[in-house]
Amino acid sequence: MEDFYETRIDGVDGEIVGLFGVFDGHGGARAAEYVKQNLFSNLIRHPKFISDTKSAIADAYNHTDSEFLKSENNQNRDAGSTASTAILVGDRLLVANVGDSRAVICRGGNAFAVSRDHKPDQSDERQRIEDAGGFVMWAGTWRVGGVLAVSRAFGDRLLKQYVVADPEIQEEKIDSSLEFLILASDGLWDVVSNEEAVAMVKPIQDPEQAAKRLMQEACQRGSADNITCVVVRFLANQGGSSHTVPA
Repeated sequence: MEDFYETRIDGVDGEIVGLFGVFDGHGGARAAEYVKQNLFSNLIRHPKFISDTKSAIADAYNHTDSEFLKSENNQNRDAGSTASTAILVGDRLLVANVGDSRAVICRGGNAFAVSRDHKPDQSDERQRIEDAGGFVMWAGTWRVGGVLAVSRAFGDRLLKQYVVADPEIQEEKIDSSLEFLILASDGLWDVVSNEEAVAMVKPIQDPEQAAKRLMQEACQRGSADNITCVVVRFLANQGGSSHTVPA
């Protein structure tokens, strides 16, 4: 099991904030566990967390990555991790992503991806990797250096100049049309589409039961990967409630 997740509600400068994340490790669990334990702590300590949340998120991702790499000096196997995180501040939902865990929202009854999977064969990602002196090749799937199937991640020391931890950040307004958010590792998305996942969650009010339903469906469809789902349901005028089910 190389997946980890984190959900926490915290107070920062008098604001109540929600922090939710799914971290899918590769090459062992070390990177995913480190990111789970440190990313949100680094973020809420950032001096600009409230005043400039996007730059604070980007800084926290890169700082957590560099600190993890420093801690890895005596390891002989390269570990890495994706991260798909959602930060709730006031009426703002900020989704940040590196790798191929994914965030999907239901707004007005429809499914919308609010993160992009970082794959090496995307033209802009391939260009960035090649500009840095790397290469992308087919080895069962498209891989950075013929090794790694994601183009952004925490860790991955040997590929670090190509596999960056710079998050792409998307902002959504929390209003009455925003019903719920699904964060999940690729063990779900490999076998369940965004629209199917939203349709399954929609009738289930309890976030824990909704997360279990997604997990069970992915297992039944033969997902061979670890599966972790976080479901955050936005309650009218009551903030949000969430639950997570790892498999």
